[in-house]
Order: sequence, then C-alpha cells, then structure tokens
Amino acid sequence: MIEYERHVLNNGLRVLIHEDKSTPMVAVNVLYDIGSKDENPAKTGFAHLFEHLMFGGSANIPDFDDPIQLAGGENNAFTNNDMTNFYDVLPAENLEVALWLESDRMLSLNFDEKVLETQQKVVVEEFKETCLNEPYGDVWHHISDLAYKEHPYRWPTIGLEPKHVEDAEMQDVKDFFFNFYRPNNAILVVAGNVKPKKALKLVEKWFGDIPEGEVAKRRLPIEPPQNEFREKTVESKVPVDALYLVFHTCSRIHPDFYAVDLLSDVLASGASSRLYRKLLKEKKLFSHIDCYITASNDPGLLIVEGKPTNGVSMEDAEKAVWEELELLISSPISTSELEKIVNKSESSLVFSEVSVLNKAINLAFFELVGDASIINRETSLYQNVTVEEMQRVAKEVLRRENCSKLIYKSTMPAGEAVEEEEDDEEDE
Repeated sequence: MIEYERHVLNNGLRVLIHEDKSTPMVAVNVLYDIGSKDENPAKTGFAHLFEHLMFGGSANIPDFDDPIQLAGGENNAFTNNDMTNFYDVLPAENLEVALWLESDRMLSLNFDEKVLETQQKVVVEEFKETCLNEPYGDVWHHISDLAYKEHPYRWPTIGLEPKHVEDAEMQDVKDFFFNFYRPNNAILVVAGNVKPKKALKLVEKWFGDIPEGEVAKRRLPIEPPQNEFREKTVESKVPVDALYLVFHTCSRIHPDFYAVDLLSDVLASGASSRLYRKLLKEKKLFSHIDCYITASNDPGLLIVEGKPTNGVSMEDAEKAVWEELELLISSPISTSELEKIVNKSESSLVFSEVSVLNKAINLAFFELVGDASIINRETSLYQNVTVEEMQRVAKEVLRRENCSKLIYKSTMPAGEAVEEEEDDEEDE
C-alpha cells in the first residue's frame, strides 16, 4: 500500500506527498497535462521542443543542471502523446533545491532567442538521427498515419516533420508556455524520506505565488471506429523486411485495459509466449517477434511486429501470425496460462514500486487520469481479469477490419542485407 496525502493549492496546483522512510532520497516529479496531442497540426513537435527548452534556464537560474548536481542529484524528462514529465532525484535534505528549480521555470521560463535557436537545432538533429537516418526510424510516422484519421495521435511525439520546429518563432513559444505550463495544468509529487507537513510547507513556499493560467478545455476529435483493413508497403534501405499489424484498442483508463495488456503478454512476453514459442522457436519463421500496446490516455493501439527469417516469405510469415490471433478468438486460453501472465505482471508492478522515482511518476500519472488511488489497485485489477474477458477482448480487438498493416520491404542488395540475430528471451 502506497500511502500519500493529496492537496490542491489556491492556484490549482495538485500536490501529492508520499513518505518513504526506507530511502535517504526524495523524488520530485512535475507532470504537465500537455502532450503532442494538444499541438496545432501545422506546428507539431512543440511539446517535445518544450521538454528541451525547459532546461534552457529561467528567471533566476541560468543553468538548470548545475544546482541539482551540486545538491547530489540528477534530473531528466520525457514527453509523449499525453503529457510532459520532469523529475529530480536527490538527497532528501536537499528537497528545497529541487522545488526552487522546478518552481522557477514554471514561473518564468527564459525566453531567449539564442536558447530557442540552439534547442531547435538539437531537436531537428534528433529528428534526422532517429527518424530519417535510422533503419525503421520512421515507423511511427507510418503507423500513426495509417491507424488514425481524425485524432491527433496521427502524428508521433517528435512531430510530423522537422520544418514545424525549424519554423517556430518566439511568440509561438510564449503562447505555448502560457497556455499549458501553468500550475493549474500541473501535478507535483514529492516522494521519499520527507515529513508530509514540512514538505507541503516548502511546496507552498515555492509554488503558492505562481499565478494560475487560463488553460483551455481540451476538445479533441474522436477517432471513428476502423471498419476496413488498411495496408501500406514502404520500400526502404532497412536490413530485413519487417511486418507490423496494428489494431485499435481501448484507452489506458478503460476497464478493458488490463485484459488487453494481458492479451499482449500472452502473445509475446517471455520465451513461453505464443508468438515467440511457436513462430520463432518452433517454426523458425521469424528472427524477431513482439507484441505491445501504447497504453495511451485516449484509445490506443496493440501492435504485433516481426521480422521474417531469411528465406521465409512475408506472406507465409503473416499467415502464421493471423493463425495465432484467430486461435485466441476461437478458443479461450487456459486458466493456468492466464495465472502465469497475471503473476508475471504482478511481479513487474511490485518491482516497479521499489523506486521512489517510479512511485512519484505513477502517482502523478494516476492523478492525471482522475484517481491516484489506482496505484494501490493495479494488482487486483489484473488479478480480476477472467478467461472469458480475455476471449471477448480478443474478438473485439483482433479483427481484420480493425487492423492496419505496414510492411517494410528492404531495398538493400542481397549481399548487404544482414539477417538480424534471433531473439533470445527467457521467462523471468
């Protein structure tokens, strides 16, 4: 049981405090309710750009990294479709350093043309390196475009194209900051060896005077149900051909999420999972195969991806995958198979809660989706999934008309293409 206190400051900042006496450290996590789905379709990549800009200095702090490192800590951030998250981990006695740093950049970011220009170059270079120059690097551009036609998940977090970030002007940056990076659009979690009462006083000291903003109510288009099979083939200089089968599924906060998550584990989590054991180990049709979900706040995706073994046709490889998917639809899994994957999920959850940083991030996330107490019910929510629910979800999700197929066809000469090494997974 993760115990915590929840408070809301007068400016709307939501604050959660978790005391953990087993560690000398404290984690400070600031989650902003802004992700790439909130961007203008003509100005994508801004949430990711801001992740970089937030380290470019603020009103009283020219360099964000030096003070946290001098306090014996470290910091980082991540951005996705749904949120932007900043975190600091440092000795508990230096908690105030992290609160000072985070509050200063929330209050007044350094709007400097040189900083903007520098970070634009960094982000554009990252786009080129990870999306344009890396094999399969543009996969999410193709998947997003195939699967989504209305919802802003139709572009990846890094943005549709580098030009959107290259063309960003200072006024665009200021508007984005004051629209989204406000205390009433943020969640602050303090987790570690702290006294909640004292920690709250420090939070109020550093964040209480930051003015709230006028955050517009989110009105995103709803993605209509997919009722036809979609497919796309991309010819690219990749080492081997690759197959992606992409299915629409529920959101992270939908009751069916836990069954969908377990369904992906049945297919490809560990050496005894179905796709891995049957198609890679036994039939040797694939050199790599995986299944995972996006677990997004709005309806997301389940993806099966694989790279056929050298000499195996894409048609034969894909047919074998569909046979396994259809088996899940037509025949319920055994109770023992379900128990095994539930136990594995439970172990992963328990292990993740050892770290104060993970607890801070998870508390912030569940507060974002509406109920921080879910963090203490996750295990039981997985345990309550039934064999019948698994089959129902499989029937709803793994339909051909709910699928988008992406194929990478290698254009590399036979002598240059190198078959990837076979996966070597073992059950935990």
